[in-house]
Amino acid sequence: MNLLLDKKILITGILTKRSIAYGIAKIMYKHKANLIFTYQKEKNKNKIEELVQKMTEYPILKCDVSKDKDIKSLFLKISKLWNKFDGFVHSIAFAPNNTLKNNFIENISRKSFQISHDISSYSLLGMVKKCVHLLNNKSSIIVLTYLGSKNFIPNYNIMGLAKASLEANIRYIACSIGNKNIRINGISPAPIKTISSSKIKNINHIIRLYKKNSPLSEKITINHIGNVATFLASDLSLGITGEIINLDAGFSIQIIGNN
Repeated sequence: MNLLLDKKILITGILTKRSIAYGIAKIMYKHKANLIFTYQKEKNKNKIEELVQKMTEYPILKCDVSKDKDIKSLFLKISKLWNKFDGFVHSIAFAPNNTLKNNFIENISRKSFQISHDISSYSLLGMVKKCVHLLNNKSSIIVLTYLGSKNFIPNYNIMGLAKASLEANIRYIACSIGNKNIRINGISPAPIKTISSSKIKNINHIIRLYKKNSPLSEKITINHIGNVATFLASDLSLGITGEIINLDAGFSIQIIGNN
C-alpha cells in the first residue's frame, strides 16, 4: 500500500542513520512520498546528501531555524520546486550540553533557557508562520516530542520545559490552522540512542528502565516512529489534530514500573 503516493513532505532533523528523522524518511519514501530535506550546518551537508540521495530528486536545502531569514528562504525555495506541498516533519531540538546533567536549577541560565525554547519550540511556530499558505488542503505537520514534557526524567532538565512548550504549541497551532483543514500532531517515542540523546547524562540507564518496565516487550525503533509518522501524514489520519501519540510500548501509562 502506498499511503503517501503524490504527497510532498519536507523532512528536517536528519544527521545520521540513527536520527529519528531518517527512520521517518525511510518509511515515508517506502510509501511513495516525494521528499525534500534540510541541513543546518555546511559541515554536515555532504554527509546528509549521501544519506538521502536515493530518497529525493531535489537538492537538500539549508535552514538554521534560529534565523527567520533562513526559514523564509527555505520556503521560498520550496515554493519554486513544489508550488504547494503536503506537510513537514519537525524533528528539531537543542539545549546546551551542560544543561543536560546534574542539578536542574544549578545548570540553567536565562540564556540556556532562551536558546532551548527558541530552537526546540519556537522553530515549529516560525516554520508554520512562513509556510502555512503553501500547504495543501489535508496537509499534516508531524512533530517529535518526549515524555519529559510531562514527567520528571533525570538529566533531561531544560529540554523537559522546552518540550512542554512544544506540546502546547502543537495544541494552539492546531486550533489556528484547523479551519484550513491542516492538522498537526506530535509523536512521543521511547528514548532511542541518537547523537542528540547521547548528550543526556545516563541515557543508557533511562533506556534500560524503559525496556524493563514497559508493558510490551517490543523495542521501539526509528522504523516504528516512521510508521506512525506515515500514518499521520496520510489521509488515514484525517480528523486527528492537536494530539500527542505515545509510542513507547506502554511505558507512559504507568505511574511506576510493573517489575
